[in-house]
Amino acid sequence: QVQLVESGGGLVQPGGSLRLSCATADSSLRFSVMGWYRQAPGKPQNLLARIFRGGATDFADSVQGRFTISSNTAENTAYLQMDNLKPEDTARYICYTIVNFETYWGQGTQVTVSS
Repeated sequence: QVQLVESGGGLVQPGGSLRLSCATADSSLRFSVMGWYRQAPGKPQNLLARIFRGGATDFADSVQGRFTISSNTAENTAYLQMDNLKPEDTARYICYTIVNFETYWGQGTQVTVSS
């Protein structure tokens, strides 16, 4: 079982920034993908951003140009930098990783964008 340790999130005003991080508890693992889904109240969970071990990235159209994702493969850690946050970004952000073809999930962290 792969455990994920998440940090970041919280309350921010519109236009502000937040940084999420996600790390596997066991840094010796080799992830193939790390990323985040998000789920707003009453809405389905959607893929937000992901980074592949080789460095390629994917983003949802709604955050393209505002969010960036990076990783430290030596520490099995991914970072989601969120800039120019909007109220519609309010959601629970859930980290995931794929290790040895299995998907593992974090518990999620709440991001609230409000004035």
